[in-house]
Amino acid sequence: MAKEIIKEAEANMKKTIEVVKKEFASMRAGRATPALLDKIQVNYYGTPTPVNQLANITVPEARLLVVQPWDKTALPEIERAILKSDLGINPASDGTVIRLAIPQLTQERRTDLMKVIKKKAEEGRVAVRNVRRDTNEHLKAYQKEGKISEDELKRHQDEVQKLTDRIIKEIDNLLSTKEQEIMQV
Repeated sequence: MAKEIIKEAEANMKKTIEVVKKEFASMRAGRATPALLDKIQVNYYGTPTPVNQLANITVPEARLLVVQPWDKTALPEIERAILKSDLGINPASDGTVIRLAIPQLTQERRTDLMKVIKKKAEEGRVAVRNVRRDTNEHLKAYQKEGKISEDELKRHQDEVQKLTDRIIKEIDNLLSTKEQEIMQV
């Protein structure tokens, strides 16, 4: 029973890492990546639809994204959605494709991005610690019910702590990689 709780905690912590990775991928770091458009929703026939479900997104150059809609009538809506987004990129359309030139990041924008990224990493760490706390509470409840001994409780709590430390270290590694990517000129 206790092993199942720890396995569930590990699965939840790994989900947190995936969320942090997705958050980081959708942040502009001066390089073009299709993940930049992941959060953008387009009003497609009255339904909010992700851009990547309406168009082919390619990266022909390091600082250029090309969005080629499968349905040409969606082009103006995609353009409007990109303009409304917080990317700070002006789309250039030629009637068949939208070109997004990714500008060089200013030092001020880099600093702002660093704050946001550190905040996202901290949110990830907090989520992992919350999983640890909940898991430890479940283990203590088992111990009170007499399902595990006090020694087993201590051993399981140590196991949960090691897992937590490992996952938080992974989040910190993701953070430092993203920091280097953003601060690279």
